[in-house]
Amino acid sequence: MNQRPNEKPAYKESGYRRRLVAGQEDGTYSIVVKNRCKSALEIVASVDGLDVQDGQSGSFSKRGYIVEPGKPIEIEGFRTSYSRVAAFKFSSVSNSCANMRHGNTRNVGVIGIAVFTQKDVNPWTWMPGEVQRRDTAQPFAKAP
Repeated sequence: MNQRPNEKPAYKESGYRRRLVAGQEDGTYSIVVKNRCKSALEIVASVDGLDVQDGQSGSFSKRGYIVEPGKPIEIEGFRTSYSRVAAFKFSSVSNSCANMRHGNTRNVGVIGIAVFTQKDVNPWTWMPGEVQRRDTAQPFAKAP
């Protein structure tokens, strides 16, 4: 995770291979995904249960961003038009976008990313360890 000036550091949580960031109310954040494969990927992302492209309920059936091989993508907020986004902000549950727009707080605090490969293309052939790691990955964090 790249750190910007005055940005809080990311903390690597041992055992789960994930990073945690301490947010500050009204602070903004973005989602950065890097494609380490040799083929393009489609990334469908949601924040607080809302699709980042249309602000409606997230779903695997929605269209996403195409990320070219070896390239990163930064999603800076909910898309409001082709060229504008509403920044992602840390807030209370009651002030979350999901609650204010839809009255639903079930997924507040959850950032979801679904990754889709091209049909009939195995992007992991050059990364055998990655296949095993993904096959044994836990999709949800275990309760403390």
